[in-house]
Amino acid sequence: MERSASGRQPDRAGDPVGKIQRTLRECLEPRLSDGQRLCVGLSGGRDSVVLLHALAALRSSGLALTLSAVHVHHGLSPHADDWARFCTVVGERCSIPLEVVRVRVPAVSREGPEAAARRERYVVFADRQADWLVLAHQRDDQAETILFRLLRGAGVGGAAGMPVERPLGEGPRLLRPLLGIPRATIAAYAEACSLVWIDDESNTDGRHRRNHLRHEVLPRIQQMFPGAARALVRAGEHFCEAAVLLDELARADRASVAGPDGRIEVSRFNDLSPPRARNLLRFELVSAGLRPPETRWLREAMRQLGTAGADAEICVATSEGEIHVYRRALHVVTHRQAVPVAPVCWHGEAELPWGGGRLIFRQTTGAGIDRSLLDQAAVHLAVRCGGERLQPSAKRPTRYLRKLLQEAAIPPWERARLPLLWCGGRLVWVPGIGVDAAFACPPAAAGLLPLWEDEQPASAGSARRRCA
Repeated sequence: MERSASGRQPDRAGDPVGKIQRTLRECLEPRLSDGQRLCVGLSGGRDSVVLLHALAALRSSGLALTLSAVHVHHGLSPHADDWARFCTVVGERCSIPLEVVRVRVPAVSREGPEAAARRERYVVFADRQADWLVLAHQRDDQAETILFRLLRGAGVGGAAGMPVERPLGEGPRLLRPLLGIPRATIAAYAEACSLVWIDDESNTDGRHRRNHLRHEVLPRIQQMFPGAARALVRAGEHFCEAAVLLDELARADRASVAGPDGRIEVSRFNDLSPPRARNLLRFELVSAGLRPPETRWLREAMRQLGTAGADAEICVATSEGEIHVYRRALHVVTHRQAVPVAPVCWHGEAELPWGGGRLIFRQTTGAGIDRSLLDQAAVHLAVRCGGERLQPSAKRPTRYLRKLLQEAAIPPWERARLPLLWCGGRLVWVPGIGVDAAFACPPAAAGLLPLWEDEQPASAGSARRRCA
């Protein structure tokens, strides 16, 4: 008779160990290639301990994967140090390397300590050197999430609940393989395997609305409607399907209103029906990595876009970014790392960091900046102050940089981020504009060609902008 790695029958009713290991295998095998790296988010609670234990057992039974774990130390509880030590011991017992990462959660935040801690936690997750970041959310968590979001007036996407799989920026993909497993099965697994875990006292704090739902509201609903958690999850699946259809509609609408450069043309956007226009605008924001907008913000953005004149420049801000209208097209701009305020000296480095991007200096012959001229005075980078002048061509007069940037169609919000290269008191080079004629490299002479790789405002799927 086939048995699991623990010696129990894997697929029989009443066998939580076999059920969870079978669920994990069915989730992982279609997604994993040999040797892929899985990093488990280990809080030390029962669910994450069971997940780590079950994955370790699958690895021992022959599933080809590399396992690690990460514990995020928020410092919010007086027991946080004890939890970190406990997770270290759990990792050692499972022969899985674990990293404890400390984060600083703002003491005062508009979003509240729970949301701030979650944001910091996911920053850590996205930074893992792994192919998959695996979390232990289960079916009851999903039901609570769906009900909580519905009570807050979520749209179709929010009511879909937590996805089984999604990207984490440029880092690993997030995976929740236990979303179909009820909490009772996980508890039975922990008991069957004699596991120990920690209980976060905040999970029973009735002041948190999510806890009130878990301990007061949902149990009462379950009494009146047996199987309510399963029904909520099923409803979430229907919402998820509807959200997929809305995204497909948004992509089709986007293709119909985008100009040759791929940007949404505001005049054509305004020809869409209001529901489709709102759906497309929401899609643009989420595609850019921003959270779905609140209804009142979406209404205000639609009002401004609907009344925009032919040459209007509009900015509607969110907590994470802005929507701009520039040259009759829509731009979604995320908040990015600030550029240096003080000048940054250059001493011949091959590259310098600048506002989340980098400035690369390439050695050339007969192109770019005359290298010998840069040796005659101190060289530094600085942002615009106003009044700068440049002569990109010896055949044309020196002109104000403001005019050159406008003609080059560099948006206003990008101009303030440009790293301007100076030699002594002379402006030498501007990204997207070029080299001042007085510093142009003669043929066959040693030259230097700067290249700026900037963080691209997340819009239309771009990642970085390279600018010589």
